[in-house]
Order: sequence, then C-alpha cells, then structure tokens
Amino acid sequence: MPLPLYLLAVAVFAMSTSEFMLAGLLPDIASDLDVSVGTTGALTSAFAIGMIVGAPLVAALARNWPRRSSLLGFILAFAAAHAVGSITTSFPLLFATRVVAALANAGFLAVALTAAAALVSPDKKGRAPAVLLSGTTVATIAGVPGGSVLGALLGWRATFWAVAALCLPAALGILQGIPAEHVKEQATRGPALRAELAQLAMPRLILVMLLGTLVNAATFARFTFLAPVVTGTAGLSELWVSIALVLFGIGSFVGVTVAGRLSDKNPGAVIAVSGPLLLIGWPALAVPADEPVALLALVFVQGVLSFALGSTLITRVLYEAAGASTMAGSYATAALNVGASVGPLIAATTLNSGAGNLGPLWSSGFLIAIALLIAFPFRAVITACSSTEVLQ
Repeated sequence: MPLPLYLLAVAVFAMSTSEFMLAGLLPDIASDLDVSVGTTGALTSAFAIGMIVGAPLVAALARNWPRRSSLLGFILAFAAAHAVGSITTSFPLLFATRVVAALANAGFLAVALTAAAALVSPDKKGRAPAVLLSGTTVATIAGVPGGSVLGALLGWRATFWAVAALCLPAALGILQGIPAEHVKEQATRGPALRAELAQLAMPRLILVMLLGTLVNAATFARFTFLAPVVTGTAGLSELWVSIALVLFGIGSFVGVTVAGRLSDKNPGAVIAVSGPLLLIGWPALAVPADEPVALLALVFVQGVLSFALGSTLITRVLYEAAGASTMAGSYATAALNVGASVGPLIAATTLNSGAGNLGPLWSSGFLIAIALLIAFPFRAVITACSSTEVLQ
C-alpha cells in the first residue's frame, strides 16, 4: 500500500476521534458553558447531521477541485473548527464549530475514499478503503480513550486542541504525499454531475448502500450503549467500559484488515460468513452479558464481524458507483453515517422496554436480520462486480 494512503488514514483517525470523543466530555462541557447535559447532547446530533448532509453536498461542490487541494482544505478547516471550539465560551458558537467540523469531515472522507481507490491497482480496490477506515478503528482503540483521559486530566478544551494538533502532520503528509499533477488530472475528467447523481437510481447501488446502512446501524446501536451493559448487567467498574471499548476497537481493526484482503477477490465469502455470525452474535451476547469474561470476549468477536461485513459492503458501494468517479466516496460516506445516526436512535427506544440494558443488543440483531433478509434473494447480485472494475 502506498504511503499517502496511510497519511489519509492518520487524518481519518483524528476526525473519528473527534466524532466519538464527545460521549465522555459532555458533562464537563455542560458545566463549563452553563447549559444542561441534554442540551450539550445536541453537539453529537449536529455532527451526525452535518456528516449525512455534508457528504454529497460538499463532494458535489469540490468535485472539480484537485484532490490534494480538497483534502488539504478540508483537514485545515477541520483543525480550525476545533481550535475555535476549544477557546469559545459560547455554546451556539461551539455548536456551529461542530457543524463546520462535520462538513469538513464528510467532504474529506468522501474525497479520500475515491482518492484511495485511485492510489492503488485495480486488484486492491478493497484493501484501499480498508486501510483508510482503519483510522476509524484505531480511533476507538486509542483516540477515544486517550481523549477521555486527557479531558479528565486537563479539561475538555485540551482534547479539542489535541485533535486540532493531530491534523497538522496529516496535512503535511497530504501536501507531500499526494502528487499535484495526479489530482489535477483527476479533477479535469469524469462524467457530469447529473450523470453521477443518476447512478443513485441503479438498483444494485441502492441495495449495497441500504445493506451498509443497516449493518452500520446495528454496530452503532450496540457501540453507543455498551457502557450500561458493562457497569450494570455485568457489574463491572467504569474502568472496564474503556477496556470493553478498546476490545471492540481492536476487533474492528482486525475485521477491517482481514476483510480488506478478501473483499476484492472473494467478497461473497466475507458476507456469507460474517453476516449469519453477526445475526447469531448480537443476541448471543445478551445471554451471558452478566458473565464478564464471556461478555468481553464476545465484544471483541462482534467488533471483528461488524467491521469485516461493514467495510466489505462499503467497498461494494465504491464498485457499484464506479460510474460516479467524484461522488462515489460521498455515497459510501452517507451510507455509513445514516447508519451511525439511526442505529442509536432505534437502540434508545429499547432501553425502557423489558429488555432494559440488553435492548440495544436485540435491536442490533434485528437490524442484521433485516439486512440478511434483504440480501439473501440478491446474494449473487451483491458480489457480481469483478475486482477489475475501477474508479476512474
């Protein structure tokens, strides 16, 4: 894999850390800015909505820009939003910086997914997004726990500064690692925007986007509400929440890495194996949830399976949208983030049911079941693209 691809992954690591870190910082932000914790929760919603809306919108605006300039501009805007957020005493301004950061994140990821595919040979189109998305999985392993510790020691503003600082080496790497002449060539070719948007009417693209959304919704339904299971059902201390999240993150990294090596040549095998195992795994996790060893082991396994299946489906989005050379990454980004937004909302409705803390586990299983029921009749269609199809 080329070095610029790993530099893009560093930027994704910084951005993913920012997306997830607020869960541990909301009480401090609320106290510092004299607002309620419920009000500060809107910061998370603002970021999610900005990602969903921003992916296609910003990608459309930047489609004729050179990729290096686009990537550099997005990451510097992201860093600036965090720098402003770290010094403001106004909640509305902090809210605005989260929207700006989300738009920059969405634009960066949309362009980066397309750029990543263009950096490698046709037989490695699946591995390229996997390397890029490994930045997200490493964020769950190190970035989010590290941000929580830094926030606890130095305050939430220090965490915002740290994210901004992480963007700088990534920006320098992009400046040095992405050839200017290559991205200029990329910016001057490709179909018209109307033709790229018309790709969204293709049944196969709609299918893989829907499946990617459902799988990611299942992942975030459980990931978001893992803490109550660890401290409530399993009876462990709050320290074990971080350990459980790290185990899930390590599992997700393994899943993305393994799937990246298989999704080009044999995506059907990844889907056929990980899909049914996920369907079994989420409800199975609810059964021994009061046994700490079994709980933590299954958290790791589900991390592997969730990201193996999810990253493979996102790769299929890129293949199916091969005719949308500048917008394909935004379609994949939108599918990821719609799932990340909808999943926790569905899971939250189960917390007050008879299932209690285990409700999100059952909701994750339900979402995977829907995905498999949709996928089964079209299993041959989903993997029909050969790895020789490329993004231009």
